[in-house]
Amino acid sequence: MPLKLSPSLLSSFIITIIFFSEPISSSISSDDPVWRTIEEFSGYPTHPTSASLPSPSFSVDTETLQNQIDELATFSDVPAPAVTRVLYSDKDVLARSYIKKLMEKAGLSIREDAVGNIFGRWNGKDTSLAAVATGSHIDAIPFSGKYDGVVGVLGALEAINVLKRSGFQPRRSLEVIMFTSEEPTRFGISCLGSRLMAGIEELADALKGTVDGQNISFFDAAKSAGYNLNHEDLKNVFVKKDHYSAFIELHIEQGPILEEEGLPIGIVTAIAAPASIKVEFEGNGGHAGAVLMPARNDAGLAAAELALAVEKHVLESGSIDTVGTVGIIELHPGAINSIPSKSHIEIDTRDIDEKRRNNVVEKVHQSAVSIAEKRRVRLSKFQIINQDPPALSAESIIRAMTIAAEKLNLSHKLMISRAYHDSLFMARISPMGMIFIPCNKGYSHKPEEYASMEDIANGVKVLALTLAKLSVD
Repeated sequence: MPLKLSPSLLSSFIITIIFFSEPISSSISSDDPVWRTIEEFSGYPTHPTSASLPSPSFSVDTETLQNQIDELATFSDVPAPAVTRVLYSDKDVLARSYIKKLMEKAGLSIREDAVGNIFGRWNGKDTSLAAVATGSHIDAIPFSGKYDGVVGVLGALEAINVLKRSGFQPRRSLEVIMFTSEEPTRFGISCLGSRLMAGIEELADALKGTVDGQNISFFDAAKSAGYNLNHEDLKNVFVKKDHYSAFIELHIEQGPILEEEGLPIGIVTAIAAPASIKVEFEGNGGHAGAVLMPARNDAGLAAAELALAVEKHVLESGSIDTVGTVGIIELHPGAINSIPSKSHIEIDTRDIDEKRRNNVVEKVHQSAVSIAEKRRVRLSKFQIINQDPPALSAESIIRAMTIAAEKLNLSHKLMISRAYHDSLFMARISPMGMIFIPCNKGYSHKPEEYASMEDIANGVKVLALTLAKLSVD
């Protein structure tokens, strides 16, 4: 009669096999019924005489996962292959419901906070311990793709399913988080849900007067989506430091490095520090034909000159890690035969080095003042919307992700995330790490965004093993 082990004992053996690096005592016979049972259960040899252990055989249900990614993409305000899913829109509400159904199907206990961060928890053997969390977002900027963020939510749910199918029982609870509004599309605030979880009170205060492009307030928009909250409710979203013992986010790279180097896994060591700036100039305007060039106070040209100054100051840093983007320029009145009387410009600059990034911000400010004076226009606004610090991945999580990739025989590299994610703010709550997988040509935020199911499955398996390791520490 074959030996039967309890799920908890099996879990201990599996984790020991996967992560224990010391040689196994030769006093244990390879015919021992306990070792035979582990071998049959885990799908790879565990004989004490083995020189090394092959990769664990965790199976990802790739067909179901691809179907889920495709189905979630149908909750969109534009036709395929593009995806548009904006915070608190009708499609966003439907997508949220879909995620909760998948969490329920996975046997997770579900809760939502005041702004709609969704949590699905698999209770561990010791619920008094801080949980290990994973997750990402599902909102999508206009005319984007179906993998950004989504891989980190649906992939996390599949990682839980992988562990459950294996018979694993976590010591610490495992929690999947779907964050609200990682994208700044509707209210100009990126990572809204994770920023609030990190307890950023300035954001909670700012939301009192925040409206979208149609002058709909944040609170009215939330109410339309079923979140009937007031300002005091926002503080209930705040999470205490060390509420989680670890947070890991699976994500497409959104860059070309992994694909170009033929690597299936990137292990993120740090996330670059972002800063966002809004600038407005005011001039006199006038008729495009009647006002001669020497007499003009052109707010549009001031914006154009500042855009070029952003590029200049970024390049002056001398570091490839310093980047700057002018993503929005708006002119008033916006007519071809009218000199712009007002201009609005929005700037994004990032760097892994906070001091160097802040130096760029200060130089841009100096240029804005100088340009306004030279062109005889008024600098009516120079507002730093956010100036966040960079985040470093925890060494313990880097080590766990590295071990997982090695046990799966997946080549990998340590790398920086130059895009920022909810992980940037989760790092203020708990130790953090990120797993990158390749995406086609590095495309993201466009319909051509694509990640192969093989690469997604590799990421899911690394995530599953990392969660397993961290859940028993």
